[in-house]
Amino acid sequence: MATVKKTGKQKEVLTKDHLITLYMDEVLEKESIPVTVYKFCKTNDVREEEFYSFFGNFDALKEAVWVRFFEHSLDVMQRSAEYETFMVREKVLTFYYTFFEVLTANRSYVMLSLRESKSPLKNLEQLKGLRKEVKAFARDLVKEANDEKQMKLVRNSGTVFSEAIWLQLLFLMKFWMDDASPKFESTDIAIEKSVNTVFDLMDNTALERVLDLGKFLWKEKMA
Repeated sequence: MATVKKTGKQKEVLTKDHLITLYMDEVLEKESIPVTVYKFCKTNDVREEEFYSFFGNFDALKEAVWVRFFEHSLDVMQRSAEYETFMVREKVLTFYYTFFEVLTANRSYVMLSLRESKSPLKNLEQLKGLRKEVKAFARDLVKEANDEKQMKLVRNSGTVFSEAIWLQLLFLMKFWMDDASPKFESTDIAIEKSVNTVFDLMDNTALERVLDLGKFLWKEKMA
């Protein structure tokens, strides 16, 4: 994301992405969330009216950061011609791997923002926009699964599947935040095992996968 730069006495036109970048940079540099829009704008040479033309408050801006993470992940995936040939399970795996690459590139910001409050539920409020996007993505995948070769998604509710994908993402985010393995290799394993488990559950052949996942997570937690 590009930042706002001055050219002589003129300043580039502020965009939503510019504002998001300024916000993320300030959070990282000061290791805290800005307190007031006034002070944030003054520090970054932005007029308050410009800020409010994009966001009503910091909560809306924080939501937009996560939506941008999702949109960037989707853009990267869809630029690959191979992606369109994937089955639903492969598309879900591709999404998770890509999304966590984006999170890893922004790990310092993610860790700060998701630990801003002592209340985990309060911290999750910024993910409302992301939840909407992820669930819409999952529902679209259900529509694509129009034959039995892809799995029995068509026999299940798109709402149920999309909620499962969202809860799975939350679980994987928590796992990734606690992951101390080199290159977050344990998270990659967790992604594969958890996706296989969800899809097997939808196919009613889940027992072996569930036990395997449970053993893996227990080992990682106790290690």
